[in-house]
Formats: sequence, structure tokens, C-alpha cells
Amino acid sequence: MAMKDYSDEFKADAVALYESTPGAIYKSIAADLGVNRATLREWVLRDRERRGITAAIAKPGARPREAVPSADPDERVRQLEARVAELEASERKLATERDILRKAAKYFGRRDELVRSRFQFVDDHRNTYEVKRLCQVLDVNRSSYYKWLAGAEARATRQREDRILAEEIREVHGESGGAYGSPRVTAELREKGRQVNEKRIARIMRTFSITGIRLRRRVRTTVPDPAASPVPDLFQRDFTATEPGRKYMGDITYLPLAGGEFLYLATVLDCFSRKVVGWSIADHMRTGLVADALRMAASTRGRLDGAVFHSDHGAQYGSRAFAGLCDQLGVTRSMGAVGTSADNAACESFHASLKRETLQGAHDYGDSDTCRRTVFAWLTRYNTRRRHSANGHLSPNEYEHRHHTAKLTLAA
Repeated sequence: MAMKDYSDEFKADAVALYESTPGAIYKSIAADLGVNRATLREWVLRDRERRGITAAIAKPGARPREAVPSADPDERVRQLEARVAELEASERKLATERDILRKAAKYFGRRDELVRSRFQFVDDHRNTYEVKRLCQVLDVNRSSYYKWLAGAEARATRQREDRILAEEIREVHGESGGAYGSPRVTAELREKGRQVNEKRIARIMRTFSITGIRLRRRVRTTVPDPAASPVPDLFQRDFTATEPGRKYMGDITYLPLAGGEFLYLATVLDCFSRKVVGWSIADHMRTGLVADALRMAASTRGRLDGAVFHSDHGAQYGSRAFAGLCDQLGVTRSMGAVGTSADNAACESFHASLKRETLQGAHDYGDSDTCRRTVFAWLTRYNTRRRHSANGHLSPNEYEHRHHTAKLTLAA
């Protein structure tokens, strides 16, 4: 069930995300957040009114008008000279690139590429030399050359189709923030009605240097509390569920800032769909961090009584305050073994994906506000749009929606 009452923090983060995104439109941002377009617009206008900003003020990132050529003859000459200098520099760059390509042609590594380059050389020089002589010198079979030549139209058609598909892949890849690899790109294209094979998608992505984001090294943040009461492991590394709202898992991860500082993120995920039902960001790792995330989960789902919540042995999850909150919400606690990351692997994998796709190779998020906006945007988009392999490449929200629809159909 979607969260009906949005917290003031959620509204503020949503407004900050919209205002800080150049060229953003209400429809796109609202879809990422999983809220109504009119609701987001109302939040933004109310915030602008509070700050005394009228709607007529342009958003940051607006494109500047193109410079108008000067009417002054001397200035016009200077502009033309600058343009000539620019073109000369471009020509020098192209000449350098041509030289590099000529030298690189010597280093074809694959045998089939080397043979095709020989066929192309024969075809390019057939009007100057006899084909028979060219094939002899280059040590290629003449019949193979004519077979290659007969397939030129089919190859050109495949290459055109590959270029068209590469543009579609780039669009999907860009919409994912550069995160999707071939499996998720394939699922997205199939959802749009494109009948494609994952192996072909992977080949084209390699050919056109379109790559997903790879994992970064993880930093351990779990600090066990030796005085905490023992809690049994009710999951036994089974991070699946047959229904939403029955099994949840949570963890804490660090968010690096410039200057060696950190923010900390606590999350609560539903094991059925891997939906993020609760999260909290703070500059500390006290119990309040994980408690706020669990309270948000209760607000999102409406109720948590009867559910099981699994975590590692961090001091925050083992504290009396957190145990009391779980009792208050009707939640049964579960914990993995001490020092065994595999007992909370699904949650740790989620955090690895988050940082891999938001940092994209950077060492930190910059300042605190940028970090909060970036993570907030990813978390909301994760639920509404990001395809998850555990859900058959459906987003968590869509996976739950189809589950509820199927139940209603069976009940009818």
C-alpha cells in the first residue's frame, strides 16, 4: 500500500530534488517519487511562496540565448578569426585521429577481423589491380572474397539495425543513470515491445562501449554490542517471502562526503519485492537512525504487526530502545550470526548497488545536501522504475501491483 501521509522531510527532499534538477518537469520527477504530478507541483509552489519566489523566475540550468553576431566590422573580423582558429584546431585533431587509426589497423587481434580487413582492401583497390593478384598477395581465397562481397548488403543492413538499436540502448542506459547492464536493458526494451535477445544486446553494448556500473569495495559499518540480548536467526539466509509485509530486512551503510566526513543511511526492505519501505539519513549511527527507518516503514505499509524484521548484530539493532520499538509495532526481531555478512547479504547487496549507481566511480558525494538529494532520488526511483532481477526485471512497485491484481483475479 502506498504511503498516504508524506512526512515534511519527504516533501522537502522532493522539492529540493525538483529544484536542483536542470530541465526537470513535474511529470518526470513525480513518476520517480511515486506521487501525483499535481501533489508535487503544489509542494513546489507552496515552498516557493514561502521563500517569496514567483513562478516567473526561471529554473537553474535554463539554456542561454545564442550570441548575436556583432554589427561592428572589427568585432565581426575578430569573431571570424576565432572561428577559423577553431576550425583549424578541429582539422588538426582529425588529422591526428586519422594517423592513429592508420597505425591501429596493424593491430587487429581477432583472425576474422583481419580477414575482413583484407577483403575490404581488395574491394577498395580492385579498380587499380586485378582481384586475382590482390588475393594472391594478401593470401586470401578469391571465392571467399566474392562471397564476402555478395553479403555486403546484408551486412550493411545489420550494421544499420545495430546502430538504431544502440541508440535505443543508450536511451535506456541513460534513463537508468548509466547503471543498467545487458539483462536490465533487455528487460526494459522488451517492456517497450522490442523483441530482442540479451546476447545481441550484450554484443552491441560491447561494440559501442556502453557499460553498466561495476561494484565498489565495501566498507564494514557493523559494530556489535556485546551486552545485547541474544536474538534468534529466523531467516536462515532465506531472503524471500510469499506475500508483501511479512518479512523485512534492514542495515546501515555509510555515505562518504568531501573532506573525509560521512552521512549514514538506514533502510528497511520488504523481502517479497525488495521494495524500500523505510529509510533514514543522518550524520550519526545512533539508535534513532534505525528507529526512524522502521517508523517510516510502518507509515508506508500502514502496519507492521506480525512481521519479522531481520538485521545484523549492530549495536543499534540490539539496543533496548529498538527492541522496545519493535514490541510497540508488533514486530518480531531476527539476527544473523556475528561477523557473517552472508546472513544479511540481500540488504548489503542493495546498499552496494545504491552506492555503485549513485557515486558512479566518484570517491564521495560532495556536500551533505547534494548527498541527501542524490540518495533520495535514487531510493524513490528504485521503487517506482528501477528493474530488479529478483522480480523478473520488474520494479518493486510494479511487482507488488501485479501480485495484488493476480490475487484479486483469483478471488473473483
